[in-house]
Amino acid sequence: MNQFLKFDPILKEKIWGGEKLVTLLQKASDRKTIGESWELSDVEGDTSVVTNGALKGKNLRELIQEHREALVGTTVYDNFGDKFPLLIKFIDAKKALSIQLHPHDDLAKKRHNSFGKTEMWYVMQADEKANLIVGGDVFYIPTGRIHAIGAGVMLAEIQQTSDITYRVYDWDRQDTKGNYRALHTEEAIDAIDYKARDTYKTSYKKNQNHPTEIVSCPYFTTNVLPVDQPVEITHDDKSSFVIYMCVKGQVTLSSRYSTEPLKIGETLLVPASIKTVVIHPNQPSELLEVYIK
Repeated sequence: MNQFLKFDPILKEKIWGGEKLVTLLQKASDRKTIGESWELSDVEGDTSVVTNGALKGKNLRELIQEHREALVGTTVYDNFGDKFPLLIKFIDAKKALSIQLHPHDDLAKKRHNSFGKTEMWYVMQADEKANLIVGGDVFYIPTGRIHAIGAGVMLAEIQQTSDITYRVYDWDRQDTKGNYRALHTEEAIDAIDYKARDTYKTSYKKNQNHPTEIVSCPYFTTNVLPVDQPVEITHDDKSSFVIYMCVKGQVTLSSRYSTEPLKIGETLLVPASIKTVVIHPNQPSELLEVYIK
């Protein structure tokens, strides 16, 4: 398999959503409360569809069934089969999200026949006085940890393929019909991680024109890659697909057989069979590089 893959974003209206995904990331919508853009999804009922090249129109599940290890990598296919294991999003919180947590794998499997939901956030933009109820510009949210995104934050999210959330508080707000969203306090009781920590912020250091690991867990590894000159990346050491999310600027990615532009707010999937990628920045830019070890 020798084609870079881009997918049609799946836009989600949310009670807390805004317009930044349209105005800043150029997602196509005239709706005023877009909270999430699902960039790469295999959630049931929301499977991503290819928008470029010879595979245009194919969905992610079909691609895995047809190309197997060539798309996702031998280790990933052995562990997950035809199910793509990650859900990739951009999020715009015009208003605060609910205070929430996510169940671990065993509990999610038992209750919902789903993966758990370990995730991480990378803040791309924040309004003055915006906050995160965990704090920091990169942070890792394992299952069970209570968290919320404060109003005015736009971020990139990498997570397990799961849409299971337990809300424990939603600011007593109502939707346009006067209804309160459901809370899941009973379900949350045995899913909460009750351990307190001194800090929740993820510390890391950026290295220009070189991928630097910022989060690594059994479910995904994420590197940050700031670029201001062409960079060749070799993935011979990985038995996994690689995802690039552009969080700043604009670049062009090329391999022996495929070339694709990638601008802020866009996501690209590199099949496991493509082992060398050259990144050409059109201006100073920044990428997140995501894969499974």
